[in-house]
Amino acid sequence: MKHFLRMLIQLCLYFYCKFLWRCLKFVMRKLTGRCELQRICFSTKPGALRTMKIEASLRNSKSKLLQTAVSVHPDAIEKTIEDIMELKKINPDINPQLGISLQACLLQIVGYRNLIADVEKLRREPYDSDNPQHEEMLLKLWKFLKPNTPLESRITKQWCEIGFQGDDPKTDFRGMGLLGLYNLQYFAERDATAAQQVLSDSLHPKCSKFSKAEWEKKRMDKAIGYSFAIVGINITDLAYNLLVSGALKTHFYNIAPEAPTLPHFQQTFCYLMHEFHKFWIEEDPMDIMEFNRVREKFRKRIVKQLQNPDMALCPHFAASEGLINM
Repeated sequence: MKHFLRMLIQLCLYFYCKFLWRCLKFVMRKLTGRCELQRICFSTKPGALRTMKIEASLRNSKSKLLQTAVSVHPDAIEKTIEDIMELKKINPDINPQLGISLQACLLQIVGYRNLIADVEKLRREPYDSDNPQHEEMLLKLWKFLKPNTPLESRITKQWCEIGFQGDDPKTDFRGMGLLGLYNLQYFAERDATAAQQVLSDSLHPKCSKFSKAEWEKKRMDKAIGYSFAIVGINITDLAYNLLVSGALKTHFYNIAPEAPTLPHFQQTFCYLMHEFHKFWIEEDPMDIMEFNRVREKFRKRIVKQLQNPDMALCPHFAASEGLINM
């Protein structure tokens, strides 16, 4: 019975989208004298809600021109806007603001698509110890996190001090490729104070409200820290999946007035890293074995926040100074 009802609901939604919605759009155009794109731009404030409505309208259009508008090259956006205005029989001299609004939305939509491609390219590129640029980035990461402690050699157990698993970090980048290293270095360089503090906290058991005697009585003898670098790579995976799933559209469409770029993604990683650290402390896990539970709970909280169309993950630390709210 449940399966039948589910099928019935899906069938109704299909007919609604295919026929009733198109009829409704036709009626609204006749009543208002405006096409759907005009109605969205005039009735919805700039930001994620407007851009996502425009994106949905373009993707669901029966016009090939409108369908492909979401994937044009950035240099072709202006020409695409002109073609859309001509197709919809809209005079740009009478409606100059519409072209500006559509251009802003398309820059964000196309930019988000290109950002996924840029991030995916970094994720797929493996760390190569024979590549001087890769090695330089790795050594800079150490320098930014441990400025007063020289690295004894390239292969050393010292790497464990910043949260890698062994004496050669290259093996830890397999899951996220160069993307993990890019994000870690960005955090350590752009927000050095916070990054060094998070690293310091991750190396030691959390200071708690219990006295030493109570701590020992409760047998709380396990460190509640975590491996900074490994968690950074894990949070990179979280940020990557939020991006690819489209969950980050809300955030980027609200903070990037034009196309979201790689620095926007890296700033988002810094925010997630910072927030996860606070969340870890609040959760007060008994040991590192609870990491997956805490991480999943944190992911759900972020996803829920991003469901609010007015949401912008605006971090208040040095790495976020370049963020611009619309």
